[in-house]
Amino acid sequence: MISIIVPAYNEKNRLMEFTKSLIEYSRKNFEDYEIIFVDDGSKDGTSQIAKEEKVLLLKNVINLGKGAALRNGCDYALSKGASKIVVLDADGQHDPEKIPEFLNALEESQVVFGYRQLSEKMPFILKFGNWFINLMTKFLYKVDLKDTQCGFRAFTAEAYNKIRWMAPDYSMESEMISKVGKNKLKYAQIPIQTIYLDKYKGTTVLDGIIIVFKMMMWRIGK
Repeated sequence: MISIIVPAYNEKNRLMEFTKSLIEYSRKNFEDYEIIFVDDGSKDGTSQIAKEEKVLLLKNVINLGKGAALRNGCDYALSKGASKIVVLDADGQHDPEKIPEFLNALEESQVVFGYRQLSEKMPFILKFGNWFINLMTKFLYKVDLKDTQCGFRAFTAEAYNKIRWMAPDYSMESEMISKVGKNKLKYAQIPIQTIYLDKYKGTTVLDGIIIVFKMMMWRIGK
């Protein structure tokens, strides 16, 4: 079974359109699948939209962070027998029509990473931050990725047991990569369209500094 997991926090304004497109596309292209939304303590009615669209909903009472929400969703999916997991963001930046490419790549790889193609609309500070984190990832873990911070990813159930992260925040994306490197998992990359709906949504400069520090600590640790 394919599990499509979407963590969401206060995404009411964009979630309805995204959910409809995700459901419509999944129904047309997959037979054995489930869509799981993890509402990470939203206060704006995010859960209500998920309920109205009749997708499987997991809800955190308080905001725990993207990493914790996504981990909860993945753990649940595995408990229900998922063999492949696709994760993507709820804000409409990821196109559901790319999902088959990720699943096809899993035929020969254990983990698949999406990477945003460079765009003039991408803020300079984000370009620099991504470049630096990409460089550190290659240096520390021998994992050569074009975009370490893209949240559009896919992995097998077996791979998830090896890359399961503990970070509750955005640094989970880098922790996942660190475990791909440490376990020498086979990975692939898929280009996706670059869409920036919020100029500074996601990782900030401070987040980037913290991520690099954590990457060093993960390298030193077991």
